[in-house]
Amino acid sequence: MRALIPVMREHGWLNTPRRDFFDRFFEDFGWPTVLSEDKTFVPAFDVSETDSAVIVKAEVPGIEQKDIDISLSNGLLTIKGEKKLEKKEENEQFHSLERSYGAFSRTFRLPVEVDVEKVDAGYKDGVLTVTLPKIETAQPRKIEVKS
Repeated sequence: MRALIPVMREHGWLNTPRRDFFDRFFEDFGWPTVLSEDKTFVPAFDVSETDSAVIVKAEVPGIEQKDIDISLSNGLLTIKGEKKLEKKEENEQFHSLERSYGAFSRTFRLPVEVDVEKVDAGYKDGVLTVTLPKIETAQPRKIEVKS
């Protein structure tokens, strides 16, 4: 075990925060992380489906409703927004700056057709919820083969 410590120090694994270690792990799989390398804001999204709707939830604390843009076109749902840096006071000096800011954009291909006219979006306690009602599909019909 002691033989591993110099190697770990050499690669910087012991000197970097755990968040960086786990972010690098998830990046290897191509999964988004909460903080990217340049510390820009990337919100977490959940996409779920019920019998009647597709539901998309995003954690976007600190973003005002006016700074969120939602569009739906050709089965693609796009959510864009921007978390703006708070105004800095003239005599304010930061000792630590860990919160992230910036613009984001995520696009999701919807798994089913949705009724564009009935899409609803709500924002409460920093969580954006977009409800996309499914279009009722025609019932399958048995076709008789005639001779």
